[in-house]
Amino acid sequence: MAAIGRKVFDKISYHLKNGHNVKFVRNISNSGTFKYADLEITTTTNPQEKPAPEKLLFGHHFTDHMLHVDWSMSKGWGKPHIGPLQNISIHPAAKVLHYGAELFEGMKAYKGIDEKIRLFRPMENMKRMNKTAERCALPTFDGTELVKCIKKLISVDADWVPTTQNSSLYIRPTLIGNDPTLGVSLSHNAMLFVILGPVGSYFTTGLDPVTLFADPKYVRAWPGGCGNYKMGSNYAPTVQVQAKAVESNCHQVLWLFGDDHQLTEVGTMNLFMYWTNEQGEDELITHPLDGLVLPGITRSSLIKVAEKWGEFKVTEKPYTMKQVIKALKENRVKEIFGAGTACVVCPVKEILYQGEMLKIPAVGEPKLSMRFYDELTDIQLGKKESEWTELI
Repeated sequence: MAAIGRKVFDKISYHLKNGHNVKFVRNISNSGTFKYADLEITTTTNPQEKPAPEKLLFGHHFTDHMLHVDWSMSKGWGKPHIGPLQNISIHPAAKVLHYGAELFEGMKAYKGIDEKIRLFRPMENMKRMNKTAERCALPTFDGTELVKCIKKLISVDADWVPTTQNSSLYIRPTLIGNDPTLGVSLSHNAMLFVILGPVGSYFTTGLDPVTLFADPKYVRAWPGGCGNYKMGSNYAPTVQVQAKAVESNCHQVLWLFGDDHQLTEVGTMNLFMYWTNEQGEDELITHPLDGLVLPGITRSSLIKVAEKWGEFKVTEKPYTMKQVIKALKENRVKEIFGAGTACVVCPVKEILYQGEMLKIPAVGEPKLSMRFYDELTDIQLGKKESEWTELI
């Protein structure tokens, strides 16, 4: 290790052991940024056969190229490189394998009705990715530079962007700690990479309403934890619970929290309820950004759209299963739906809770969720002009 790297490590270790401000660690570990101007490109000599549009599955197909950038504590960020998609070689002691030093983002590129390719609010993903990097003690970077590199990567693989209905090009930026040393400590080496893949609908049910499995003994996030960061360690523990949901003939898990069973997220999505509250107001309600839920880009977009419409109250505050059950009995629930990048919106028809199947009455005509869906997809496909999109 370079002398400067050892000095930095020793200083960080001292402050960590003595309980000093972690922000000091973040500032030390941020060694500037990589630059789009330094991007190097090597194109493949062995292009793949593209999957048939009607056979697209989420996360099963990948384009010919990928982006990667290396980082070290002693040298900072290296040059970004676009090259053929290939396996990554890492040491078996790499921190990402043992301690989950990893984070990622989920983005999409859309081919519009004008044949132009657009990104949807990419800088919001960059802000969230850097916040997660800080929480993981991994290096941060200039999000503008990464977006420029991602745009170039998409342009290299532009013929992979699907044009069929409900399809898009999924973008997965990922940052891992890959130095080959055991021990729960800072990563001295990291790799940022981006892969792309054409996708169809995230759920096999498409836009059909789903049934949720709500068991309060399973908790996804808690105060002071990392539930509001997009890191891989948040997702592995949910797989078994999702399997239990399927065993109960449910499609997704409704994550509850606290003794009062607050509704937080559904699967990997944020959750919304449209109802008439006890004051007689039509209201769109979703759990606040208090550390228990991911600050979703789709979540933020729906809130902004609803506020722009100005037709009903928009509220970010906790709400409980007791409130939902009471509202269902009093015929005040209009719709419940999930929202996220993968599916945009996902209507809910039932919730299995404490042995009872709760029916969501608006399942036959989920007006608001589909209105949201049309509004966002019209922007993403270029049917409506918006400052939220960036052309490739």
